[in-house]
Amino acid sequence: MRKPGKKLFDYGKNRDWAEHLSIVLQIGLTMAGCVCFCFFIGLAIDRWLETRGVFVTIFTILGVVGGGNVVYRQILETLGGNTGS
Repeated sequence: MRKPGKKLFDYGKNRDWAEHLSIVLQIGLTMAGCVCFCFFIGLAIDRWLETRGVFVTIFTILGVVGGGNVVYRQILETLGGNTGS
């Protein structure tokens, strides 16, 4: 049992840990979202044109490259670096 008045999670005490965790989760979800979105777009085009995975492959690769680009920019923004673009 918790003692009355004691917080379950003390954000002030664990601030650095919580901020680092949020950055890692944001980067992971961004990458997964880009890849999944492009995969399903490729799948829809393959079904529409009745091809055998050509567009799934192309769009998945584009999702990985695009997601990597977005994640790279997020990391630069988090670290305070600015490349001028």
